[in-house]
Amino acid sequence: MTAPRPLVNVMKIRLWLRQRSLSAAHMTISHKLSWPMRSLLLLLGVACVGAVAFGGYDLGRQFGAPAVAPQAVAVTPSAAGRAVLDQASVAASVAENQMRIERSAQQQLAAQVKALEIENGKLKDDLAFFESLLPVDKTVGGVSIRRLAADVAGPNQLRYRLVVMRGGKAAQDFTGTLQLAVTVLQNGKSAIMVFPEVGTRDPADTEKFQLAFKRYQRVEGLLTLPDGAAMKSMQVRVFEKGQLRAQQTTVLEGRS
Repeated sequence: MTAPRPLVNVMKIRLWLRQRSLSAAHMTISHKLSWPMRSLLLLLGVACVGAVAFGGYDLGRQFGAPAVAPQAVAVTPSAAGRAVLDQASVAASVAENQMRIERSAQQQLAAQVKALEIENGKLKDDLAFFESLLPVDKTVGGVSIRRLAADVAGPNQLRYRLVVMRGGKAAQDFTGTLQLAVTVLQNGKSAIMVFPEVGTRDPADTEKFQLAFKRYQRVEGLLTLPDGAAMKSMQVRVFEKGQLRAQQTTVLEGRS
């Protein structure tokens, strides 16, 4: 007796599924590793990881320590260098200030010395002037010429200085004129040049030769002579109302 056809088909399907399941289970078991192999692979993996970790640590220790040391060395010299530069800057500033103080002191001393020299020269001039006021022999009209000096001031330039004074008691001021007669050698001949020129009426030429004083009057100025004139001497004359009251001659100082 045979089974019905649908039942046969169901049984065939079940048989095929069982065979498929057995085949899959066989294939799965064939691909799985045994636990000893898995343990060995696990140990190898742990060993590799440990080796890599130890190598990295040792490499970091070898390269990490020198990297820190140079940084420390680099920082230390930099700080020391800045300290040295700061000290040098302070020392240079102190030295510069000291030099400025010394330079200022020298300039002040030089100015004081120059001022003292000028004052000393003025004192000498005043002393000589007051010495010239001492009583002397009476001259015509009681007028005298003191401290007459003449020297070359430049090319064709003659500088003169003198003091005109009057002795005794006087009720009125003295008024008069001054005349300078300069002896020169020109073109091999001796000549006398008179200042101011005779007959001149220019106030600019005659004003500086006017005299008006009670006791004394200082007179100084410059004369311009012609080119090629060799100056030899100068005579000073004092006139009062056209009358000669005093005269004095001096040889030029520094004449060539």
